[in-house]
Amino acid sequence: MKKNVIAFIMAGGKGERLIPLTRDRTKPAVPFGGIYRIIDVTLSNCINSGIRRIHVLLQYKCNSLIRHLRLGWNIFDAELGEYIDIVPAQMRTGDTWYMGTADSIFQNLYFIETEKPEYVLILAGDHIYKMNYAEMIDYHIAKGADCTVSVVEMDKKDSQHFGVLEVDRNERILGFEEKPKTPKTIPGDPAHIYASMGIYVFKTDVLKEVLNADSLDPASKHDFGKNILPGMVAKKAKVFAYNFKDENKKEAQYWRDIGTLDAYYDANMDLISVTPIFNLYDKEWPIRTYMEKYPPAKFVFAGGDDGSRVGVATDSMVSNGCIISGGKVDRSILSPNVRVNSYASVTDSIVMEGVDIGRNARIRRAIIDKDVKVPQGTEIGYDLEEDKKKFTVTESGLVVVAKSTVIER
Repeated sequence: MKKNVIAFIMAGGKGERLIPLTRDRTKPAVPFGGIYRIIDVTLSNCINSGIRRIHVLLQYKCNSLIRHLRLGWNIFDAELGEYIDIVPAQMRTGDTWYMGTADSIFQNLYFIETEKPEYVLILAGDHIYKMNYAEMIDYHIAKGADCTVSVVEMDKKDSQHFGVLEVDRNERILGFEEKPKTPKTIPGDPAHIYASMGIYVFKTDVLKEVLNADSLDPASKHDFGKNILPGMVAKKAKVFAYNFKDENKKEAQYWRDIGTLDAYYDANMDLISVTPIFNLYDKEWPIRTYMEKYPPAKFVFAGGDDGSRVGVATDSMVSNGCIISGGKVDRSILSPNVRVNSYASVTDSIVMEGVDIGRNARIRRAIIDKDVKVPQGTEIGYDLEEDKKKFTVTESGLVVVAKSTVIER
């Protein structure tokens, strides 16, 4: 265990581009991969990296996340100095909620002052990737860095979606650009850029100094990427880039910022490919979560007189408690306690906990949030103009049905 490190996970984001999935919950609490929440990925990375002193910073609609953390992540031994600390926004330093990523840490400097770690690891709770943070910390120490920023290699053409770092051949950061059209590329590799992953390691004394200075700047947005790190680079601080090492151990690096409905959908659909890059079945790097105690998934009816009434799922992930009762599921992800009734079909879709798909209903390329009852014969994803009258439909044609939506027969 890295006893000289504490971690802060920023988990209070509204996730406005994920509405309606974030209408009732913070972004890190959104279900992912059938049985997980998005934050489970970051927390599992911490556990697998030996980081066991963790503060989770909350703010926006955090009730379901608090419940999930208390039920599923009470695995730490206080006698060994381990903990996961759930920290709601408290206006500890003034009369404002968190005004930016840096301000969320500044308002919780109390924990750093109390625990006196040598290093502080700062993480986001809403990305999908596997990473050994201990190796990044070791790199930070070896470089004698004031701050280290984890980066992922991206195609130059995608620069307008990321914060891009300029580095020298020793990986020292020379500059930051937010979503540039003509970015600085990796030295010796003009086709690729270094995109910031929003993961930082700081020397504790340096972090306290820069956050205190930033808090006094009325022009600051109090953001690490926009203010803190560019300011440090301008003052010639030792700020280095750490090239992301993917614990998936695949040829392509896998890091996803699932900030939009389409990106969220694509990241889930990645999981059902024959050999997914993000492997949930990797025993060497397990992803933990909390699950209700449901019975095993059940598939019933093997064909009526005409052979059309078959309970089957193909190229899909089906969670505990699901009953596929004479319906067909293809290339889809079903969370626990979903029922698909006779002659219904679910294709290329994400169906969350407690959803009931009625007889003869047809669902295609949709996300159906929790506790929705789809009436018999309903079609979703087949007539987008009609769907737009009742649900959220993205530019790509993905239909999203909000939690507990009442659908008229």
